[in-house]
Amino acid sequence: MKIIVGLGNPGAKYAGTRHNVGFDVIDYLAADPSCGTARAKFQSLVAELKIGSEPTLLVKPQTFMNLSGRAVREIFDFYKLTPADVLAVSDDFNLPLGKLRLRGQGSHGGQNGLRNIQECLGTDAYPRLRLGVGQPAGGEAIDFVLSRFKPGERAAADDAVARAGQAVLLWVREGLDVCMNRTNAGDPDAKPKKPKPPRPEKTEPPKPKPTDAEDKVTKTE
Repeated sequence: MKIIVGLGNPGAKYAGTRHNVGFDVIDYLAADPSCGTARAKFQSLVAELKIGSEPTLLVKPQTFMNLSGRAVREIFDFYKLTPADVLAVSDDFNLPLGKLRLRGQGSHGGQNGLRNIQECLGTDAYPRLRLGVGQPAGGEAIDFVLSRFKPGERAAADDAVARAGQAVLLWVREGLDVCMNRTNAGDPDAKPKKPKPPRPEKTEPPKPKPTDAEDKVTKTE
């Protein structure tokens, strides 16, 4: 069993906002004809989709963004999952519009939904897929993420949602490493940096010891 949790806020007021791209990815996946009907459960709207041979639950928490972890915890406990079985999909205003970044663990980066999931699970070792929604030019970040995409941004946002949906399918079918390699291709910031080997210390070569003959000459001079 795999769980895909799209983060967002419920209600028409928030539909189509930058903060709700996680919900948009769930809707993209749920458009598959084989996907079951969404129902209310685990403080969420959930639908079942079989991806390959893997039963997968598509989840849209209805707790509002800042309490997303409560819904995730209920699902986590009910199905007896490990953190590696849960993929959270969220917006990220620190990434350029349309950029995707997948990680297997790490900081919540200030995203409150991811922060609450980390608090409720007691670990940051769960996969997360972030979608860049553009960066605020000024003003409060909260106003920016709760705004809707401009007409000139809409195509890039829709493309990012589609690519994120395909990345989710790849994650379920092929696993984290394969999905990271393809999703993060060309993104040096998303790849773990190898530690540089230590530089060898400079040492003076040992001075040769004088021979017996040289030592005698020195003493008699």
